Amino acid sequence: MMRRIAIATVLLAAGCAGQQAAQKKQGPTTTEERLRITNQPPFDVAVCQPKALSLPQPPNEGILVGALLTTRPEVMECLVDPKSRGEAESTRVVVKTTVTDQGGTHAITGENLTPEGTACIQKAVDARVPLTALAKGAQPVTAESTFVHEVSNSASVKFGINPGSDFSGAVRLSESTWCECYAPFTTKAPPQLKASVDLKKESATAAEIVFEATNTPEGDQLAACLQAKMMTLPVKLEVTEVKFPYRFTHFHSQATEASPDMTPELRFYQLDLLRNQRAANTAMALGTRSNAAETYEEVLTRFQKTPQRKQYDMLSELTSKCNALVETSKKSVEAFTGQLQAEQQALANVQELKAKDAAWGELEGKLQEVVTAAEQDVKNAQERLAADQKACPKVSY
Repeated sequence: MMRRIAIATVLLAAGCAGQQAAQKKQGPTTTEERLRITNQPPFDVAVCQPKALSLPQPPNEGILVGALLTTRPEVMECLVDPKSRGEAESTRVVVKTTVTDQGGTHAITGENLTPEGTACIQKAVDARVPLTALAKGAQPVTAESTFVHEVSNSASVKFGINPGSDFSGAVRLSESTWCECYAPFTTKAPPQLKASVDLKKESATAAEIVFEATNTPEGDQLAACLQAKMMTLPVKLEVTEVKFPYRFTHFHSQATEASPDMTPELRFYQLDLLRNQRAANTAMALGTRSNAAETYEEVLTRFQKTPQRKQYDMLSELTSKCNALVETSKKSVEAFTGQLQAEQQALANVQELKAKDAAWGELEGKLQEVVTAAEQDVKNAQERLAADQKACPKVSY
């Protein structure tokens, strides 16, 4: 199921297009590259609203895989910072989680990953996915998740291109520390914002930053908050003055709705982030149901081996465990239904894009495969629920 969900996952982040040439290792070489303003990739507001997961006990591989998937916003945010990455264009991060009766650990390894990057990811994963020891004598449980960051395709910052890009990079890296500005946006992505920035040699901070009106109270409030934050960033210019636009592109992995001003292209990336989180939900739901099924099977086996005259004493336990299984089956149906809805939204979005550009047709076909698989997953989950409900003993007193 997880492999099918991943078929059409796209790692490209909107707003990064055009950075590749300006971020080559040898630096800008042409006049155009020296003048281009870069370092304005999108920001996933979910980073500002982390919630430590309370993992179902005992955790199994499915639960741990789902939990690790939820950390993608934080892991990828760590890799925005050039201090987290080496010189290569691609950075690969592997998070391996192990839980034993002595406790649990997240081990961070990778390629092109610096000590600063490792520490950042370790802190993020430890905070989001706290682990507790298994029961004494329980078999260890492990899970692994891989995250890939591409400088040309993923949100990234590189300094040393030009003063405007360096200031933009400082803004982008600061966004994850300006979370109070994003506090109102718990269930939807913030609006896209545009500001005019004026930097002057004689000024230690920006000389002027003016945001375009959003025509919404929440958008203007966000702009005012960000403007105040940007005005605190230091400026050091060797030229007299630099003026340029800064675009805030906002996504939200946990949002239930996109911002109204998102273009179809931006909605595509927003939905891709949402699909990742829904995949995490389904993995955890399946893992939770698997635990409940094992528990019920153990009680049922004991019940069947118990002499008939004593089985009545076990009916309460048997019924309780079966009802718990039914509840986890219901949760799995909800999770798979949420996944299907996200896939259907993504397909409809791509079909809208295809109407303007036929190049989206290839992705449409892949997404259609994903939707078909997701429909089958929902059907399977509903059938498991029906079977679980039928299996529960009917007791009357």
